[in-house]
Amino acid sequence: MQASVQNQSICTATQNTTCIKVRIPTNKVTAAGLIIALGIIYGDIGTSPLYVFNAIIGDRVVSEDLILGSLSCIIWTLTLQTTIKYVILILRADNRGEGGTFALYALVRRRKKWLVIPAMIGGAALLADGIITPPISITSAIEGLEELPVLRGMATDTVVIIVIAILSIFFFMQQFGTSSIGKIFGPIMFVWFTMLAILGGIHVSDDLGIFKALSPVYAINFLRNYPQGFWLLGAVFLCTTGAEALYSDLGHCGRGNIRTSWIYVKFCLLLNYFGQGAYLLAHHNGLKITAVVKKSMGINAFYDLMPSWFIIPGVIIATSAAIIASQAMISGAFTLISEAMRLNLWPKVKIRYPSEEKGQLFIPAISALLFLGCVGVVLYFRKSSNMEAAYGLAIIVTMFMTTILFANYLVLHRVKSIWIYLFLSLYFVVEAAFLTALLKKFVHGGYITLMIGLLMFLVMYIWYRSRKIKNRYVEFVRLEHYIPKIQELSNDKSVPKYATHLVYLTSANNPKEIEHKIIYSILNKKPKRSDIYWFVHVDTLDDPYTCDYKVEHIIPNDIIRVDFRLGFRMEPRINLMFRKVVEDLVANKEVNIISRYESLAQSNTVGDFQFMVMEKYLSQDNELPFLEKVIMKFHFWMKEHSLSEERGFGLDVANVTVEKFPMIVGPVSNLKLRRVEE
Repeated sequence: MQASVQNQSICTATQNTTCIKVRIPTNKVTAAGLIIALGIIYGDIGTSPLYVFNAIIGDRVVSEDLILGSLSCIIWTLTLQTTIKYVILILRADNRGEGGTFALYALVRRRKKWLVIPAMIGGAALLADGIITPPISITSAIEGLEELPVLRGMATDTVVIIVIAILSIFFFMQQFGTSSIGKIFGPIMFVWFTMLAILGGIHVSDDLGIFKALSPVYAINFLRNYPQGFWLLGAVFLCTTGAEALYSDLGHCGRGNIRTSWIYVKFCLLLNYFGQGAYLLAHHNGLKITAVVKKSMGINAFYDLMPSWFIIPGVIIATSAAIIASQAMISGAFTLISEAMRLNLWPKVKIRYPSEEKGQLFIPAISALLFLGCVGVVLYFRKSSNMEAAYGLAIIVTMFMTTILFANYLVLHRVKSIWIYLFLSLYFVVEAAFLTALLKKFVHGGYITLMIGLLMFLVMYIWYRSRKIKNRYVEFVRLEHYIPKIQELSNDKSVPKYATHLVYLTSANNPKEIEHKIIYSILNKKPKRSDIYWFVHVDTLDDPYTCDYKVEHIIPNDIIRVDFRLGFRMEPRINLMFRKVVEDLVANKEVNIISRYESLAQSNTVGDFQFMVMEKYLSQDNELPFLEKVIMKFHFWMKEHSLSEERGFGLDVANVTVEKFPMIVGPVSNLKLRRVEE
């Protein structure tokens, strides 16, 4: 395999490999790479100034203890969670340039089987976060219109309608991809971050004492002494909710571009937070910010930094940034589901590729699910201040799971135990504190996020667990014992020919074995005579972009096995890939695909290819424990409503025969039946 950094592609094109071009990330820092990183990576964390300080001051008296203490917590949260944990440490764990929960799991899953649980929990929580991020970001941006005196009393229903309209257009556009508008994401986010820095810089001079918050002493004293200060960590945590996106989108930008651009992003964020804190101390010190006071005086910690003439342009820029943040979360959800499908952690669903751009995929079912979830969140909470209660819980769970997986990654790379235990101790304490504080929000709306995350986890767990149960049923036999019978059948002209080429998909990793059900299908159920029998096996690798194959001629020109080795981010387009394999074999004169009917052979007519898909159904003759019975029932219900096997493998349905067979995972062992005589 040869890698070219210049055109950022991998091309494997040997006798036993297929050729596929995909861009791979480079750690080379470029101006274009930095701009792209701004557009893709920092949408979620970049829009946090819209609501973090508003969440902190709600129903509290503005004071130096509150502002300096919470600001110090924000500074050190961004430093510990985002800078040290993600930017410095976790970005090291790249899987051939790819990052994210499942990419990290693919690196460590061989170490311990139970690591699939934190991977599923992290993935499910990230999907739940994708449902809450668009509503809170866009709603927070639109609420800035209330800063205008003429719109000071704008009805909440009006904001809700505007937000739902934006979400509807936003999700409708997903099916067309973002290859064209994606090019302007970076410049817009650059404008956004620059605006944050300018607005914050202008108001820092309102109270220069705000820089005392740089000392962690203020954060420690705030948590220890400020009334209910510990529970405000739930609001502080909102400043770092987008940290997981740094890792998830590693493959789009490369480690070097992310680390370099983070310096500018963090500077802009902190300067804006300093500006908000200084403005609050200078103009609202001693004032209790109740909902009534906030509405009557038009108090908004973020939009108060803007001069009145800039409110409308500011809202437009903020809304654009919020939409970009939402786009990053939705794209991340699509990528997450596609990876989960390839790792057998999610039912097969239809994936569309709206453009040739790498990472551009659209999953209609997930898009519809996210859209309904987002609209439901907007209608239920109505205000961004209410949504804050549901925000953060899901992402802290994901961060917890990432900590566990990364610790196992460190073990695999033989890092000294003392550093691993130090890492675990520090982040278990920090993240446990955030989780505890966020759990206070549970009854105020946090349960919505956890319910969504639990639902996503159950789908993954049922799909994973049912596969383990089914594996108890799969019986493999030695292929060599049946080769003579298959050859006899192939030459038996008294049996009608089923197809010139008969192709079976097999799950047998060992090329010397085959499922008994396939042998039964060929020889017993309805004898299927063919000139050439093909056995195709697809192996999903921990590497994201591998795409190659190998061929074993078990009996030359009679029985052939093809093994595809595909990375967990590669689409299994078996119909196209198999055709490529056959073309290569014919070119190398390794197989003769001309029809063996005399009338057709004279004109060199190619024989027909027929794919056989073995579709299982749950037999009534099963005796399973209650829990396993429930799992299998749900599994087959989900299978019925998901993509079929043939479509999931990218087969042309015109050349596919689906053969149903009963799956008996727990045969009835004690059947009470007795014979009676008349």
